[in-house]
Formats: sequence, C-alpha cells, structure tokens
Amino acid sequence: MSIRNWPAAERPREKLLEQGAAVLTDAELLAIFLRTGVAGCSAVDLARRLLNDFGSLRTLLEADLEHFSRHLGLGPAKFAQLQAVLEMGKRHLAEGLRRDSALESPQAVRDYLKAQLRHEPHEVFACLFLDSKHRVLAFEVLFRGTIDSASVYPRQVVKRALNHNAAALILTHNHPSGVSEPSQSDRVLTHRLKEALGLIDVRVLDHFIVGDGEPLSMAELGWM
Repeated sequence: MSIRNWPAAERPREKLLEQGAAVLTDAELLAIFLRTGVAGCSAVDLARRLLNDFGSLRTLLEADLEHFSRHLGLGPAKFAQLQAVLEMGKRHLAEGLRRDSALESPQAVRDYLKAQLRHEPHEVFACLFLDSKHRVLAFEVLFRGTIDSASVYPRQVVKRALNHNAAALILTHNHPSGVSEPSQSDRVLTHRLKEALGLIDVRVLDHFIVGDGEPLSMAELGWM
C-alpha cells in the first residue's frame, strides 16, 4: 500500500509536522529523506531495507560514494543531497558555538567536535581557536594519521594560534576505534602543547577525545 493511503497519523511527514522529528524512527526519518520508494516497495520499506543492509543509520550516513551507490534506491544524486544535509548540520552547530563562550556551552562544544570528527576513518588532530572571551574564532584540522607526541608538531599549532590571534584554544582528536580513553601518548602530547603555547600566552583549556558516545574531556579528568 502506498504511504499516501496510510492513516495520516502513521505517515512520516505528517507525524513530523504534528509531533516533531524526535518521535520518528530511523526508518521514518530516512524515508522522508528518500521521498519515494521503488517498484513494490514504499519509502519506509526501502528505508528499513537500507538500514538492515548498512547495519545502522550512522554507517549509512558515513558511507563513501562507492559503497552508498551500490544499494537499491541510492546513487550520486542522493549522496550529494545527504552530504549537503550533513554539512548544514555541522554549520548549524558551528553558528551556535560562535554566539556564546565555549566554556559556557560545554555540550555545544562536544556536539560540534563529535559532528566534525566522529566519522573520520583515520586519526585526526584539530584545534578550536578562541578569543579572549572564549568565543570561537576558527576550527582547523592540523594533522592526519597516527596522532602521538611525535607526529603533532607544536610549532605548527603555535603558528596557527598566532595567525588567528587566539587567546586560548581547545585541542581535540578522534579515536576511530570508538574508545575515547586517553592514552599515555595523549597525555604527553597535551603537556607538550601546553608548554609550547604557554610561551606565547595562549591557554589550552581542554583536550577532547572523540570516540563513540560523548567526547571525553581531559580537563574534567583533572589531566590539564
């Protein structure tokens, strides 16, 4: 049966407009994005099939073009639409951060860093540069690959901090394994960067490690 013939209370779009997006299942949200199904398969049925094929909504959202396009009902046009939606989400989070002090919006910082780094298949090291009121000036990925005290160069971090005229910054990197527990190398790296940036009076406020779940704050663990 076509979705148009379903009771209004069961149609994903109508449910969203009436009750809000949060009440929809992953399949219903994906069905709204897909807009149409395929022969003999409604948009909701297709969404359920895709979620089963990919294993989860996150896996689908993080798939590359080749993997994404192998599946029924998907292709380059849908992939482009999806990337645009994901990028709009990231920019929305960034705008929210720029309005307030990063220290007054710890959850906004976590949400933003997770959106930026969780999907990365390899380790990435980045900085959130802040002004004297701890408002965001810029976010930059500075290093890619294995992140340890030997592969992240303090002089490059110092150079970018000076370029942005930053008064403070927040360090961050991801653990693609999903385990956000800091390693000894993470602690050594944080100490080295704090020392280098202290020489130019730039404070390191925190170092977030992004894995599965909430990003871990080294400051909250007392390791800063």
